[in-house]
Amino acid sequence: MIFLEPELSEPNPIPMKDILERASRIRLLIFDVDGVLTDGSLFLGDDGQEYKAFHSRDGHGIKMLLSHGHIEVAVITGRTSRVVEHRMKNLGITHIYQGKLDKLPAFQELIAKLGVSEEQTAYVGDDVVDLPVMRRVGLAIAVQDAHPLVRKHSHWQTPSSGGRGAARDVCEMLMEAKGVLDKTLGKYL
Repeated sequence: MIFLEPELSEPNPIPMKDILERASRIRLLIFDVDGVLTDGSLFLGDDGQEYKAFHSRDGHGIKMLLSHGHIEVAVITGRTSRVVEHRMKNLGITHIYQGKLDKLPAFQELIAKLGVSEEQTAYVGDDVVDLPVMRRVGLAIAVQDAHPLVRKHSHWQTPSSGGRGAARDVCEMLMEAKGVLDKTLGKYL
């Protein structure tokens, strides 16, 4: 087992104004699923059926972000699950890449398909399998409880844990960077 030095577990200190500047250029947001849109727990039934818990506020954040049309949203996940397909369809996410143990080819296919650059892409991850993509994007985001190496190589770390509001943190930060957060939240006041 590899033990990390304490300084490796700390995120890079990048001023929030610089994070928002990077975020203002984002046209594609990619989420990992397990550990990001869920808390990473896998519930398996006796019949082999897989169950996952998604946070409703994360889902509403994604819907609010998509409603502005400024940013495409996608998922790239190593596992394959019908529940992921169902949840993403419910949220309006049409770019779904499942069973991608090596996420880099899916990432490259997706940005080519959408005509966006690496710099115009944000990726949210929690574990080392996310690093090959995170190290290429314009805005690499680690959830609060991500592996220390993932936090070290991120530009920003969410205040919330994976599956517990992290996706909402990301969506609201991107809407703030695009100048639409106050208007979006104002609809509910």
